[in-house]
Amino acid sequence: MSRILIGLVALVVVYIAWSAFSSESPKLPQFDTEEWWGPNELKGKQDTSIRPFQIKFTDEMIKDLRSRLKNHRPLIPPLEGIAFEYGFNSKAIEPWLKYWAEEYPFKEREAFLNQFPQYKTNIQGLDIHFIRVKPQVPAGVEILPLLILHGWPGSVREFYEVIPLLTKQQPGYNFAFEVIAPSLPGFGFSQGAVRPGLAPPQVSVIFRNLMHRLGFKKFYVQGGDWGSIVSAALVTLFPEDVLGQHTNMPVVQSKQATLKTILGAYIPSLVVESHLAERMYPLSDFFAFLMEEFGYYHLQATKPDSVGTALTDSPSGLLAYILEKFSVWTRRDHRHKPDGGLEFRFSKAQLIDNLMMYWASNCITTSMRLYSEEMSRKNQQLEIGEFPSPVPTWALQAKNEAMYQPPSILKLKFPNLVGTSVMDDGGHFFALELPQVFVKDVFKAVDAFRNWHKKTAKTEL
Repeated sequence: MSRILIGLVALVVVYIAWSAFSSESPKLPQFDTEEWWGPNELKGKQDTSIRPFQIKFTDEMIKDLRSRLKNHRPLIPPLEGIAFEYGFNSKAIEPWLKYWAEEYPFKEREAFLNQFPQYKTNIQGLDIHFIRVKPQVPAGVEILPLLILHGWPGSVREFYEVIPLLTKQQPGYNFAFEVIAPSLPGFGFSQGAVRPGLAPPQVSVIFRNLMHRLGFKKFYVQGGDWGSIVSAALVTLFPEDVLGQHTNMPVVQSKQATLKTILGAYIPSLVVESHLAERMYPLSDFFAFLMEEFGYYHLQATKPDSVGTALTDSPSGLLAYILEKFSVWTRRDHRHKPDGGLEFRFSKAQLIDNLMMYWASNCITTSMRLYSEEMSRKNQQLEIGEFPSPVPTWALQAKNEAMYQPPSILKLKFPNLVGTSVMDDGGHFFALELPQVFVKDVFKAVDAFRNWHKKTAKTEL
């Protein structure tokens, strides 16, 4: 059997090598920067103004939510000796439901979520929600525009602890950021598309148009999770618009990257430094993790509306489905804790705030559709991952992120990888988990981007 397996792997390597190096170079696809994603009857009638917006937890919504939380059906007891290995432990869920229904201070948290200026503007037929915070800094301190992008099952709530730090001058740096943090289309209070096709590359077009509308022809971008995929598309399609990219989920999806990864399974030293090899190999461990933890991805990439029906109707189900990700994606070994280790770095209020971004806006179904759009044949045929981007890039690589790729692979997509921060701590929701470390790394990266531009004689703002 082992010989057969080795033979199959060899065939896969040969095929990938052949397709990567012998096929004609694809052409970078061109996108309609005005492609319409809203109702057709509103074409030509869109309001392109920038309108103030505030999150509202209405009394009617709160009353309905509390009723649903208190009147859920009896939960099935977990198997003996099981913690979070089968998902959210039903014995651990009751305190969370009680907190959400009886202790979570809705109006107080509403005020907290409205502490930053928020707006909506219509881009390509969709009302896009965003936070915009301008720094108050001494004269002589430069203000740099930073587009910061979240993912699933997160939201702009992930950035509430970092925004005050990003918009403040930090020691050793003569700049601070004007932060623009939008909700992805279909997430939070941003409208979802009314027709198929709004995949990460098309989302990047929307955010490029948003930044232009706000007056930023050139800007920096930061992204994690879907934000990193959208950011990668943005710097690929519009490299002249982006001065630098910082990502805390750097992933290269290309034939050459796959080939290098497979070859490294046999000779790791060709791909990765010895002290980091355990973050990639053996590949069997990585694939085992995918099989155990990525069932949600397949569901959301194929049947998001079926899953969405259940989660839209049941806040208990939504809580279990989303918070289980905050457990395992923060630390894999949290699967073996009876409480899922959820309060290891996060508070109940923080996690319920994030849930409210989904419940109050009724967006769980539209948010999950992004997986279907990403995995659609039409989007995959674009092969955006095959095209390198000249934009200077910095990778923050958390200890407990699902995937690690070394510079030798990241440079296939981002040849101007000016630096990496390989962390010995942190998980998938890095900005929310370790905000001060996150902010320090963003400042360090942007300083490196500015020096890179000076050395390459390129003009910034």
